[in-house]
Amino acid sequence: MPNTIKNPKLIVAVAAFAAFLATFNETFMNVAFAPIMTDFHVEAATVQWLATGYMLAAAVMVPVSAFAYRSIPTKPLFLLTTGLLLIGSVIGALSPTFLMLLIGRIVQGLGTGMLIPVGMNITLEAAPREKLGTYMGIMGSMTTLGPSSSVIIAGFLLTFWDWPVLQWVFAGLSLLCFLVGLVFLPNVAKLTHPRLDAASVALVGLALIGILYGVSTVFAGSIPLAVVAVIVGILFMILFVKRQSKLEQPLIDLTPLKVKPFKIGVIINMISLVTMFAMNIIIPIFMQSVLGVSSFSASFILFPAIALCCILSPIAGRVYDKHGARILLPLGFAFICVFSVALSLFIGGGSVWLLAILYIPVIGGSALIIGPVQSLALSHLAPEQNPHGVTIMSTGFQIAGCIGASLFTGVYALVTATKAAAGASVNVSGSTGFLAAGIMTAAFAFVGILLAVKIGRYPKAVHEHHQATAGLSHIMKTDVFSLSSESNVSDALRLFAEKHISGAPIVDEQGAVTGFISDGDIMRYFADQHTSFTSPWSIIVEQGNEDFDAMLQSVMQLPVTKIATRHVISVNHDASIGAACKILLDHKLRKAPVTKDGRIVGVINLSNISHYSINAYLKFS
Repeated sequence: MPNTIKNPKLIVAVAAFAAFLATFNETFMNVAFAPIMTDFHVEAATVQWLATGYMLAAAVMVPVSAFAYRSIPTKPLFLLTTGLLLIGSVIGALSPTFLMLLIGRIVQGLGTGMLIPVGMNITLEAAPREKLGTYMGIMGSMTTLGPSSSVIIAGFLLTFWDWPVLQWVFAGLSLLCFLVGLVFLPNVAKLTHPRLDAASVALVGLALIGILYGVSTVFAGSIPLAVVAVIVGILFMILFVKRQSKLEQPLIDLTPLKVKPFKIGVIINMISLVTMFAMNIIIPIFMQSVLGVSSFSASFILFPAIALCCILSPIAGRVYDKHGARILLPLGFAFICVFSVALSLFIGGGSVWLLAILYIPVIGGSALIIGPVQSLALSHLAPEQNPHGVTIMSTGFQIAGCIGASLFTGVYALVTATKAAAGASVNVSGSTGFLAAGIMTAAFAFVGILLAVKIGRYPKAVHEHHQATAGLSHIMKTDVFSLSSESNVSDALRLFAEKHISGAPIVDEQGAVTGFISDGDIMRYFADQHTSFTSPWSIIVEQGNEDFDAMLQSVMQLPVTKIATRHVISVNHDASIGAACKILLDHKLRKAPVTKDGRIVGVINLSNISHYSINAYLKFS
């Protein structure tokens, strides 16, 4: 069977609705900032926190989504995230103060941060491999339609009602999504119940808050404060990355970034999103401030391009499924590059219809890129890496949205203000500002073309997971924690405690394996040395017993070679997974070092083989 999940189209439809809802809410409230300022008597710098606070809350929750997806059954997790959107909407609609409205918006952000990656993971689980591009194209069209259509709908609603109606409308949509998930969504994720590392959550949260806050306020606040925020955020991100490499169960497994097609794909996806967010914001601003078009009319004029984009995304996905991304990606970026410059040159003429026509290939170019590049990047990952790959991709989505919204609008506003201060007319000032933003968009797109050509050399990954001859390289643990032959028992216990592991190989100066020691070996040795040692808890209970303490200190100073198993069962790097499994079972081992040319290069775990085999059977049997 190509896929054991029943009704994959229905499941992906639920995920696509969730993706639309999450991205729809990104910009839905922005149109109402002016009436909110009037009702609550707040300044522009204050009301902006409805966007900034929402964005930061969403960004912090994205890294937690990989842990949540592997720890909580799919349906309860989906209901929890959509429930947060519903609760936040009701709080916002009933808010008597600006602070309460901000709290409601932050609650919505917490749900949004998990909903997008959860929806993408559901799609990866449900979609047949041969149709992955088509389904990811549908997801891409929803993430494009969401933020684009929300401005139109919000503008229409505000024409007849006050801003709280926006929250009630979104509450209704959230309730509908909740009910659809309750009725139609099964539990599709394979739960592994990873350990949540609180320090990692704190580090990545502070890192994203610093980076995104700095980028979003660099043109709208204190530049020194924004720079400091970005620097602090980067420092926390470095600490986060270092910590992940030391944990046996990291919050985010960053090994997908070692897969070159995936790494390039993440960058390409971010560049495409940056240009899309930039154009979707700058064009309506220009039409309203320079051409005098109303917010609703500006959004409605641009709707044909958005609608076409939603049609193009699934088509691009089907083309990818048949022919790969070699042509699609460079063609998409070429459209963005050429027509963003053309838009900038002709926008000063005042014709809104010419602007709308030139806008179509810019957004259409994004439709040719987003779905196919996500499919190509994620197809090169092993199934167990998908939740972490999606988390990385979704984090890139948040960062790209922040850069596109802040950097480009900041450049537009700065150049426009500078030109106006020099005495230029409103039309000339706005056109010059748009030209600067358009040229910068073209520059981003040109870089995208270069990367697209590079990633186009990689074919679609075809994972033959059912082959017993598959190699160990993509499932073994490569960041091996080992002990030198000069280490003592105290060093071994400290390593076990810090890295949350139960055993480690012993290597000589050349990297060759000379032994293996486990916590069980050490505990058995303790028991042999003193009758009071009956369990690991005895180390605490017997504190103060002089004979016991003396025994402990004596054993702690012993070289590990005294206790370690000298005859080490290892697996050759070139062995198949089936052969490795047989070695572990024959010798009743849970794990064994993997060696190449006599040197240790990894560790193969029986549970890794089990998870791999189950995934292979469920997805490809």
